[in-house]
Amino acid sequence: MDWFEAATLGDIRLTLAPARHFSGRNFINRNRTLWGSWVVQSPVYRLFYNGDSGYGAHFADIGKRFGPFDIVLMENGAYNSHWANIHMKPEQSVQAAMDVGAQTVLPIHWAKFDLSSHTWQEPIERFRKAAAKTPLTVATPYIGEVFDYREPPQRTWWQDVP
Repeated sequence: MDWFEAATLGDIRLTLAPARHFSGRNFINRNRTLWGSWVVQSPVYRLFYNGDSGYGAHFADIGKRFGPFDIVLMENGAYNSHWANIHMKPEQSVQAAMDVGAQTVLPIHWAKFDLSSHTWQEPIERFRKAAAKTPLTVATPYIGEVFDYREPPQRTWWQDVP
């Protein structure tokens, strides 16, 4: 698939959308496949899955083409100044969620693996602080928790983790 190509499965439409990243895990297979994000549309909801991406104008373009979104799964973690082209700082992730037209945003990629030098709780704390200045609803479920996007959990469970 190329960016903006879509496939339909029943009444669900999946569209590959742009991202700023790369593909592959080593120099042998680098950039042999296209990296991207996903737009998921059904008769009931619209979802955007960011995956990994640096911040850019592509978020506003996705919002104009497909938004607004009922829920957005937005990268939040594994950032540092050397990775600015492929990963966002929490404040940029909040802006990207606004750019695509999120109503509810689920910060992802912050609580499972520690891939950078920031503390484990820093990404979600910075994300929530930045999002508090916006109309976004921030979903913070337990890891693996199933929830209804119309009633997202908003607890601060990580503050109780030693």
